[in-house]
Amino acid sequence: MDSQPPSIAPSPQPVYIVDGARTPFLKARGKPGPFTPVDLAVQCGRPLLMRQGLAPDAFDQVILGCVNVVSDEMNPARVAALRLGMGAEMPAFSVQINCGSGMQSIDTGYRYIRDGGADLILAGGAEALSHAPLLFKQSAVNWFAQLNQARSLPAKLKALSRFRPSLFKPVIGLQRGLTDPIAGLNMGQTAELVAQLFDIQRESADAYALMSHQRLAAAQEGGWLKDEVIPLFDRHGKQYDQDDGVRPDNSIEALSQLKPVFEKPYGQVTAGNSSQITDGASWVILASEQALIKHNLTPLAVIVDSQWSALEPEIMGLGPVLSSTALLQRQGHQLADIDLWEINEAFAAQVLACLEAWQDAAFCKQVLGLDHPLGRLDPARLNIDGGAISLGHPVGTSGNRIVLHLVKALQRHGLRRGIATECIGGGQSGAMLIETL
Repeated sequence: MDSQPPSIAPSPQPVYIVDGARTPFLKARGKPGPFTPVDLAVQCGRPLLMRQGLAPDAFDQVILGCVNVVSDEMNPARVAALRLGMGAEMPAFSVQINCGSGMQSIDTGYRYIRDGGADLILAGGAEALSHAPLLFKQSAVNWFAQLNQARSLPAKLKALSRFRPSLFKPVIGLQRGLTDPIAGLNMGQTAELVAQLFDIQRESADAYALMSHQRLAAAQEGGWLKDEVIPLFDRHGKQYDQDDGVRPDNSIEALSQLKPVFEKPYGQVTAGNSSQITDGASWVILASEQALIKHNLTPLAVIVDSQWSALEPEIMGLGPVLSSTALLQRQGHQLADIDLWEINEAFAAQVLACLEAWQDAAFCKQVLGLDHPLGRLDPARLNIDGGAISLGHPVGTSGNRIVLHLVKALQRHGLRRGIATECIGGGQSGAMLIETL
């Protein structure tokens, strides 16, 4: 019998981040904003492709994270690709893993290129939370169904007799979406829980929130986001050129006056120390070495590794500790080996709890399986230009943004190594290790 030589898996290819851009993050203000998710993705993507001199059809694939998909834009990745002129033959798909969707798009593209399945991928995230739908109560849906099924006049009159004005009181879809269906807890309540676990005080959470606003204001004033943020233009010609949720004149006094939102009256989590509801999009261009040569591209960074982890939904905010620690261990690094960190600021209390967890001997032993605390993460290396508390948190976009900004911040400071990580509603987390070139 003829023997066949064993198949040899191809060696992993390096995956490069060539460029990236995002829109300004626009705070939702009680009504639908001027842009849908695809509007945001297209206005961000077109200038990005132009400045790299890449033909829209040069890509192998488009991947877009989006959580709140609007009904007119099903599979927003495909709609965006077509509007960007990438051609009818361009494969494009959307990913949804709650807060991790924008990072998942990068990670999926990274794995395609690493394993030899593609050479050039456009990976992004787009979210317009201001367009979250208003929903009918289930009782209203049942009433409409009964009315629709009524065939005779007596049946219709009977159904109409059951009408109550309260049936038309809408349910805010975003509020439903931010409540975990398993734990039955709002995301803010999960932040309260991890704050209790690690004794995070209100004063500390407010101080962290203030720092986020101060750092973003400094970044805007210093022009450090200029190459990262691409202006938006609405249909009336109005320009939006910077993130509008930052409050440079914020103060501890003002923050301390805000009432707890989720656990009244003694909770720690307020509107001031939580991420803002926001619209925005972000893209990064991923390339193989072959694509760099073919298209004459200069990379900014290389993706070294990534990790996804999961834990109980009730304590989802601690997810970055799990995914980042697993990444560090696999690569043989300590916390101090990482020059800069981006931890998505879902809540100030949640970020602070993660920092405490790495220093807590019991948590590190029982949850991480370590025989000693991992140590202290220097706050001076964390979210150095602000985060979601001051920027906002367009859920499907944030993971993409923190990777993009991490690359830009590392480059600006002449540093090499960084980790971007985030907690994910439902009890998951993602982390990505980046090195600049």
